[in-house]
Amino acid sequence: MKVQEKEFGKMPVNIPVSLFTLTNTNNMKVEITNYGGIITSILVPDRKGILGDVVLGFDNLEGYLDKNPYFGCIIGRYGNRIAKGKYILDGKTYSMATNDGPNHLHGGLTGFDKVVWTPETSEAGDEIGLKLSYLSKDGEEGYPGNLSVIVTYLLTNENDLIIDYLAETDKKTIVNLTNHSYFNLKDAGASSILDHELLIEADRFTPVDNTLIPTGEYRPVENTPFDFRKPSKIGSQMVSDNEQIKIAGGYDHNFIINGQPGELRVAAKAFEPDTGRVLKVLTTEPGLQFYSGNFLDGTITGKNGIFYKQRHAFCLETQHYPDSPNKPDFPSTVLNPGEEYHTTTIYKFSVDE
Repeated sequence: MKVQEKEFGKMPVNIPVSLFTLTNTNNMKVEITNYGGIITSILVPDRKGILGDVVLGFDNLEGYLDKNPYFGCIIGRYGNRIAKGKYILDGKTYSMATNDGPNHLHGGLTGFDKVVWTPETSEAGDEIGLKLSYLSKDGEEGYPGNLSVIVTYLLTNENDLIIDYLAETDKKTIVNLTNHSYFNLKDAGASSILDHELLIEADRFTPVDNTLIPTGEYRPVENTPFDFRKPSKIGSQMVSDNEQIKIAGGYDHNFIINGQPGELRVAAKAFEPDTGRVLKVLTTEPGLQFYSGNFLDGTITGKNGIFYKQRHAFCLETQHYPDSPNKPDFPSTVLNPGEEYHTTTIYKFSVDE
């Protein structure tokens, strides 16, 4: 097992950015840059043992600086949407950028995806890792408190990619961190993901309004296109006349993961029949945002000159629910001084013969 570092480019302000390659004993490789904590590549074997990339991204830093729809990055301070860019905390109204129509999305104009993190590599036993640290200062993007964040990526010899999130604050604030990797287990975005089979361990989901903000309802998935409790092809479930599918242009919804939040449990499992590749997602988070690449439109040229078209990738973002600061009945995203924010997500890769 080994970790290698090389130069990935420089920021416009001449700050150098590195690319770290984590390689395990099975030759699985994960490439991560300390700009945005972005996972730029994940190479895993298919059923014939042939390595292939399974995530979307760009060949160089300039691609991520230019037109990046959050490919592979750390999202914060708040993953997903906050209605109208406002919320109330202890009687005070906080206002943030509305960068997604009328709403605040993924931490604002300069979220955690657009900053350079401080890296530290590790090699211990059967795990190799990259620890990324960042201090989000009080008032950054409208959020209160100096928030100290550590995100650690660990690669094991079992082809597990573990993502561990830690945060502490000196002032009451809100936090909701996630990773925004776009997956295509067949060919990293060259073809459609509609034939991927997907299982989501959720009996309920949170329907949305016309701006993709949850209405507050917990709706059963039974007898809806949101029932992935048994493996189903993504395309077979995407019923065009369903109101929620129409609103989002596909799937862009939060699923309420079965089991106890805080306990590591299976949230989802994706399978690509041609290659046999399997991705299992485990998390301690209460929710999972399933996004079916609705806004990809062929205008972005990614790695190896691939044009990323609609439904050529999917996201499985482990997180708290969207707009939780404005929904008292949702699990809280408030972090107080003296408390520790700690969540874990694992991407387990394997093959189904």
